[in-house]
Amino acid sequence: MDRVKGQLMTGAEIVVRCLQEEKVEYVFGYPGGSVLYIYDELFKQDEVKHVLVRHEQGAAHAADGYSRASNKVGVCLVTSGPGVTNAVTGIATAYMDSIPMVIISGQVPTHAIGLDAFQEVDTVGVTRPCVKHNFLVKDIKELASTIKKAFYLATTGRPGPVLVDIPKDITAASHEFLYPESVQIRSYSPVAKGHSGQIKKAVQLISEAKRPMIYTGGGVILSNASAQLTELTRTLGYPITNTLMGLGAYPATDKQFLGMPGMHGTYEANMAMQNCDVLLAVGARFDDRVIGNPKDFAKNPRKIIHIDIDPSSISKRVKVDVPIVGDVREVLDEMLKLLSARSNGVELEQWWKQIGQWRQKDCLHYDRDSALIKPQYVVEKLWEVTQGDAFVTSDVGQHQMWAAQFYRFDQPRRWINSGGLGTMGFGLPSAMGVQYANPGATVACVTGEASIQMCLQELSTCKQYRMPIKIVNLNNRYLGMVRQWQQIDYGSRYSESYMDALPDFVKVAEAYGHVGMRIDQPGDVEGALREAFAMKDRLVFLDFITDQTENVWPMVKAGKGLTEMLLGSEDL
Repeated sequence: MDRVKGQLMTGAEIVVRCLQEEKVEYVFGYPGGSVLYIYDELFKQDEVKHVLVRHEQGAAHAADGYSRASNKVGVCLVTSGPGVTNAVTGIATAYMDSIPMVIISGQVPTHAIGLDAFQEVDTVGVTRPCVKHNFLVKDIKELASTIKKAFYLATTGRPGPVLVDIPKDITAASHEFLYPESVQIRSYSPVAKGHSGQIKKAVQLISEAKRPMIYTGGGVILSNASAQLTELTRTLGYPITNTLMGLGAYPATDKQFLGMPGMHGTYEANMAMQNCDVLLAVGARFDDRVIGNPKDFAKNPRKIIHIDIDPSSISKRVKVDVPIVGDVREVLDEMLKLLSARSNGVELEQWWKQIGQWRQKDCLHYDRDSALIKPQYVVEKLWEVTQGDAFVTSDVGQHQMWAAQFYRFDQPRRWINSGGLGTMGFGLPSAMGVQYANPGATVACVTGEASIQMCLQELSTCKQYRMPIKIVNLNNRYLGMVRQWQQIDYGSRYSESYMDALPDFVKVAEAYGHVGMRIDQPGDVEGALREAFAMKDRLVFLDFITDQTENVWPMVKAGKGLTEMLLGSEDL
């Protein structure tokens, strides 16, 4: 690549050159009037490849999935007005889960800003609540440095999406190209190294614990600290739980893993969280779906150590005893050095015996002899057929929880889902991004008949770019999680939760040029999955007709504590 500095370029050329400087491989986007100069420059080169989605929400989700599965910055490009407002859902999804993304949006010419010009919207104002930061570039002299800042902000400290809004006249104007090697932003200096004194306190507490518990979240994956976490956990011999966002950070097939905690977590994980005497929280934020009622969570005395890159996340919902602000990987490295110099003589036999008793509840049991297809069975077979080695995306709802419970993730960045925002429609476009990040890998999208229809048009993108994603549709003909809540809390009044006008998904898949399969017998589940995954170069839509009455158990109702779990319909 020609890296000549000081060359005269248009704003559009500068944008593309900045992407090249940042080693961006793919941009997911959709063209429109205010970004056509940029698209013209993309056309003139082949270093940065563009993926044409069918809706701007799909562009943001695809960039998001690409980032989650690759540890690289996801990039999307959208036009002004409806282009950027269509992308807001995807931007907010990334923001809630701290995903590093850069969004480049077009804007009306600078002289027209504020005059209600065609396709004008206050992009900075609209996106301010759901980005880590945003910029409106009003001077071409600041364009290159602003893009550099965007990538820096997206990837440092607590990661997140950063938006750069560029008026059309800025992309047409010319200026010399000077891309800074590094940037400094006043008042922004994220801390990476944890306080050594606090780390020593934490190690002392951990080593003396009689009922220890390790609770980890998405921060472990974002900081690429899975190896350190695994070494720490096995060195200590302590039980561990991964949140929905942290699944895969520690191998789910390992005997020390207690499953996922929280609203739909396992009985043993929740009871251990509630009854431990020392809780080590790593890259997790004590989310309301994890700890339930904070007052109930706090009623049992325990010492809490909390490691997080974001100081605002510490003691935000739960008061902690040893706060450690820093990058998870660096803090765990320091902990391992200190732990290697001491031995843990505390006997944990009684604690593990208690955990074993909780495990005997078999809280994830379901009727394996049913004449109807059970969704849990489909996910179990998916895990078997893919040998636990697939990248699995999901939409949001019951199917998401079953995927989290029954697909045992042993590696990080294999489980891709919308945790914080809970965005229906996320599954398919994020799977596209995952496939681009991992060409040749097995990618499955676990979805439901309601979620898949929210971004169904991306089947066209998959056809154009020959993406061999396997869609596993757990079709119960309901808004499943809505129906479950209505059954439990609203007297079984199923208001607007029944999907009584569903398409024939097999025909829909075929209309887009893909393979469609309908499966309605339990005995056909495994065979259909094996047949689908044997088609290495085709997208296959597997429409599994599942038991309409099946609920996700265990369940902690809103406002209840972790020890008030419902383990099945018999607890209602």
